[in-house]
Amino acid sequence: MGRLTSSLAWKNLKEHQNVVARIPIQKFFETQPERVKQFSFEIGDILLDFSKNKLTQQTLNLLIKLAEQEKLPKKIDEMFSGEKINFTEKRSVLHIALRNLSNEPLKVDGWDVMPRVNAVLLKMRNFTQKLHNGFWRGFSGESITDIVHIGIGGSDLGPRLVCEALAPYSHPEIRIHFVSNVDGTDIQNALRNLNPSRTLFIVASKSWTTQETLLNANTAKRWFQKNGSPDERDIAKHFVALSTNEEACASFGIPSENMFHFWNWVGGRFSLWSAIGLVISLYIGFDNFYELLAGANIIDKHFKNTNLEQNIPVLMGLLGIWYNNFFGYRTQAIVPYDTLLQKFPAYLQQLIMESNGKRINYDGDTVDYSTSPIIWGQAGTDAQHSFFQLLHQGTQIVPVDFLVPVEPHHPLANHHDVLVANAIAQSEALMEGRTKKQVEQELEESNIGPYDQRELIPHRVFPGDRPSTTIFYRKLTPRTLGMLLALYEHRVFVEGAVWGINSFDQWGVELGKKIANKVLSTIESGHIQSIANPSSRFLIEYYLQHKRW
Repeated sequence: MGRLTSSLAWKNLKEHQNVVARIPIQKFFETQPERVKQFSFEIGDILLDFSKNKLTQQTLNLLIKLAEQEKLPKKIDEMFSGEKINFTEKRSVLHIALRNLSNEPLKVDGWDVMPRVNAVLLKMRNFTQKLHNGFWRGFSGESITDIVHIGIGGSDLGPRLVCEALAPYSHPEIRIHFVSNVDGTDIQNALRNLNPSRTLFIVASKSWTTQETLLNANTAKRWFQKNGSPDERDIAKHFVALSTNEEACASFGIPSENMFHFWNWVGGRFSLWSAIGLVISLYIGFDNFYELLAGANIIDKHFKNTNLEQNIPVLMGLLGIWYNNFFGYRTQAIVPYDTLLQKFPAYLQQLIMESNGKRINYDGDTVDYSTSPIIWGQAGTDAQHSFFQLLHQGTQIVPVDFLVPVEPHHPLANHHDVLVANAIAQSEALMEGRTKKQVEQELEESNIGPYDQRELIPHRVFPGDRPSTTIFYRKLTPRTLGMLLALYEHRVFVEGAVWGINSFDQWGVELGKKIANKVLSTIESGHIQSIANPSSRFLIEYYLQHKRW
C-alpha cells in the first residue's frame, strides 16, 4: 500500500464507509430532521443541496481530516501566492490572477503579474468597444459582423461554452463561429456563407505551434485571400492572435498591436478568463465579460478564506473523493436542466479528466488508488430519455450533479415549471426508488391481470439509494456563470491536492501528437516501412490505396 492509502485518515474512512454503505440515504432524512439545512449551502445566487448524498456529519469530519493530513490549506495558499505548484513544468498556476478584481498583488518569481493582466484587460475592452462602435473595419471599409474563433482544447471549449450559455446577452449585430477540429468539415462549415470583408478571425495558440489550430488558421487565411483580399497588408484587418509568440504571429501577417498576450501560468483549460476570452467580450460586451470575472472572483475569495467545513469547492472535491475512492463509483454524470448549459458536460470533461487523469504522484510513484472519475452528461429533460434508465435501474451507481435555474431567459413559465419539476423529481426518484410493495400496490389498482402483474413486478422495482447533488442558481447571468465555473475549477484542485497529483500538466496529450506527426510524415512520403507497428502499417497502407487525392 502507498503512503496515502495506508494513512490513518484513509483507514478511518474505509471503516466508516462500511457502516454508511448499509444505510439508505432516505433513512438519513428520517433520523436527521435538520439534514437539509445541515447539508445545503448558499453563496451569492447559488444554492447547493448535498442532502441527497450518502454521507453524515461524521463523513465530512473524516474527509476534512484527510484533507488536513494532505495539507490542503497549505496547498491552497501556495497556489494563491504564486508558488510553482505545476512542478513538472516548473510553472505557477495563477488563472485566479485573471479575475483578481481587487488588484491585490499576485507574484511570480517576485514580480507582481497584475499590471500585465490589467493591461491585457484594457486592450480587450478597447478592442471590443472599437469593433462594436464600428471603428474597426475590414479591408473594404465595412464593419465586422462575423467572428470566427480558431482554437482547440481549453482555448475552444471554454469560450464556446460561455458564448452559448450567455447568448441572451449577445450583441445584436455579431455572429460567432467556432473552429477546433482538424477535420476539414469543421472549418468548411464555419466559412460557408461568410462575407470575408465583414469577418474577423481570432487565432488562439499560446505557442503558435498547435497543429490543429495552425492548419485551420492557414486554411482561413487562404480562404480570405482567395475570396476577399489578396493584399498581405489586409490580413491585419481581419486576423488577431491570442498568443505568446510575437515573431510567429508577425510571420503569419498579424502585427503586435493585433496580438493579445497571456502567460505560461495560464493553463489551457483555465484560460477563458484570459485573452482567450476575447471572443466572449466581443460577443456579449466587455462589461458582461467583466461580470463573468467578478463571479469567479467571488468563489476565489470564498475558496481562499473560508474554513474547510464551510468551503463549498472543498466539500465538492471531498465528496468526489468519497464516492471515487471509498465506494468505487468511477463515473459522474453532469445534467444541467438548462439548454443554455448544454455544453457544460463537455467543458467539465476536459477540466476534470485532463486535470486529474493522472497516475503518478508528487514523489514520482504510481498511485494505488483511483483518480479522476469519467465525466459525462447531457442537458435535461433530453437526458431522461437517453441514459436515465441506467441511472435508475442499471448495475452501476453514478452520482449526478443537477444544475437548475430558478428563473429562465424565456417568458414560457409553464415550460419552466415542468422543467424544474422534472429535475427535482429525478433527484428524488434516484434516492427513493420504488419498492416491491409499492409496485404491487400500483399494479393491484391497475387493469392488469394477476399473472401479468407477477411477471411485471421485478421489472418495475427501482433500488434507489442513488446519490445526487442539486445546484440551483437564480438566473444564468455572466456573474452566476463565472461562479459556477470557478466552483468546479477549485473542486478539481481539491481532488488533485488530496490525491497528491499534478492537476495542471497534460503530458498524456503530447504522446498522441508526437506519434501523429510521425504517421503524417509517413503518409506524405509513402515510406510505410518506417512504421514499426504492423496494425498501423496496415491502416496507413489501406488509407494510401483508397484515398482519392
